[in-house]
Amino acid sequence: MTTTAIDRGLSAELADDLAATAFALARRFAAGATMWSIAPSWEPHALHIAVEFVHPVIVGKRALPAVALTGPDLVDLVRISVRPGDIVIAVGSADNPDIRSVMRRSPAWGATTIWIGSGERPGAGTADHVLWLDDPDPRVPATGGFVLFYHVLWELTHVCFEHSGLLKPDSSQCDTTEAVCVTCSDEGRLGEVVDAPADGLDPGMAAVRTARGIENVVTTLVDPVAPGELLLVHAGTAISRVEEEGP
Repeated sequence: MTTTAIDRGLSAELADDLAATAFALARRFAAGATMWSIAPSWEPHALHIAVEFVHPVIVGKRALPAVALTGPDLVDLVRISVRPGDIVIAVGSADNPDIRSVMRRSPAWGATTIWIGSGERPGAGTADHVLWLDDPDPRVPATGGFVLFYHVLWELTHVCFEHSGLLKPDSSQCDTTEAVCVTCSDEGRLGEVVDAPADGLDPGMAAVRTARGIENVVTTLVDPVAPGELLLVHAGTAISRVEEEGP
């Protein structure tokens, strides 16, 4: 009988990744997040994740807001659904164009990202949390390994809720409600062009979506810009264009 990576058990590194991801989920849910699940090639996984989190089967456990997004124009569906502080969890291969686009744009939308998959890994830093089975076998998505991942995430998230002290806001993190963050004021932030030039603004200005919301940004250094393009924003100015990834 042929075995897959999941049959051989979880490595210590993967177990640590699952624990860290569940902790991040618990903190986001405690702060009011909604989880949005996508799986372009395997939509049942997206549906299963949403059902798992929103419909607890253990008495006394809380229902967590989770919604599956399916169908065409998936990137646009996520774009109009997600709000700052939300969670996007994706199931799919590293070369899936929809997932890659969502992961690239999520920092501009203010979303925490989780990517579940197998085979060749996505590049470092592609998602906030990567849960991966290093197994090239194309049967892996149907073997139960992915299901195990999100079942464990669900259970560990509830374990975190039992220790409420863990879920208090981390004062070391930047407060995006402030006009200026002393921690990251010298860093660029990813933004996605919403409208260019912004309605009612002078040429050389654009409405850009960042993790803080919609901002009016000076674009003279990178003009012309078009809706959907990604920019690096610093001090109210787009200082560079973030080029699309190659195939």
